[in-house]
Amino acid sequence: MPTTFRKTTIAAALAISIGGLAGCATTPTPYQPMGSGKVSGGYSDTQLAPDRYRVTFVGNDYTSRKTVDDYLLYRAAQLTAQNGYQSFKILTNVNESDVETQLTPDPLFTGPYGWWRPAWRYYGPAGWRSWNPWTGDPFWADTVDVSTVTKYEAQADILMQRGPATGKGSFNANQVLTALGPTIQLPKS
Repeated sequence: MPTTFRKTTIAAALAISIGGLAGCATTPTPYQPMGSGKVSGGYSDTQLAPDRYRVTFVGNDYTSRKTVDDYLLYRAAQLTAQNGYQSFKILTNVNESDVETQLTPDPLFTGPYGWWRPAWRYYGPAGWRSWNPWTGDPFWADTVDVSTVTKYEAQADILMQRGPATGKGSFNANQVLTALGPTIQLPKS
């Protein structure tokens, strides 16, 4: 009886671990410091002067450009408030995207069967036909799934200011924190 319980417990633990890893694989980058969470990406900042910072936010494959921009703006507002300033001005702003084409092979082609795949004949409206994985496939288009993934990164140099936001590119830190606060997704523990 203890051996059965042990095998069941180990199997359950493996299933939970694999499920947890699978959950991370499709999760957008939450609002977190860079490299601190289970999900890749996050924010980083570098102080350039007493009232200037360079703020960066990097998203993963599942993070939209809007989210990356919002999290960058939120981090800038957070830094401004933490340092005792009321507003900040964006001096430079750079948005980059990395487009990547990914090929996912058919699991039957490279999966547990290796290079062997079944072949059969079937009867359709045009009479008897054959299906062979090496000569083409009437049911499925290809043996590879092609997808395009875009990763976004935003960077801004900000100047923190005392007093209200004035001029183009200036933001009130408390207003940004209030407006974006409900949309911020923190890492799940």
